[in-house]
Amino acid sequence: MSKAFTKENDGDDDDDIALPALPQGTKNYVTPQGYARLRAELMSLLDDERPKVVEVVSWAAKNGDRSENGDYLYGKKRLREIDRRIRFLTKRLDIAEVVDPSAHHGHDQVFFGATVTYANPKGEERTITIKGIDEADSAKGEVSWIAPIARALLKARVGDEVTLQTPGGLERIEVLDVSYPAPASS
Repeated sequence: MSKAFTKENDGDDDDDIALPALPQGTKNYVTPQGYARLRAELMSLLDDERPKVVEVVSWAAKNGDRSENGDYLYGKKRLREIDRRIRFLTKRLDIAEVVDPSAHHGHDQVFFGATVTYANPKGEERTITIKGIDEADSAKGEVSWIAPIARALLKARVGDEVTLQTPGGLERIEVLDVSYPAPASS
């Protein structure tokens, strides 16, 4: 059979996306800043990157034998990656529920968007910010609201002790501080 009649992987599977899947039955909470960042990425892909790659692929296709044309082959692969990311972002933005953490400014209870400082029994302190699945960055001390530490801390107040399931067993942690960003002045 000729290679022309074999089905090429069209990239419809979103399994290789770097971001985690949403657990069944949960909402896609996201901060306004996270939503804006995801939307900006989507618009950049649609308005800038994709048209440039399409132009290169179109140009490369006119150059004859496509089987040995690196620009064509790489361009088609990159186009599939871009389209997969566009589909992913579109789906996630469609189901996003934007929650402004500044609404809780001044409260001492942990909700979505809180920056929480806690201590373990050894007295070691850590500070995390609870964010959406698509925007959490562990390098910046941000955790997804579905992470075990976030689940343990949600609805706790300053001074509360909560139990956290860790690979080493149960650990008691104490909430030392809860803060939220100040509301934007109009």
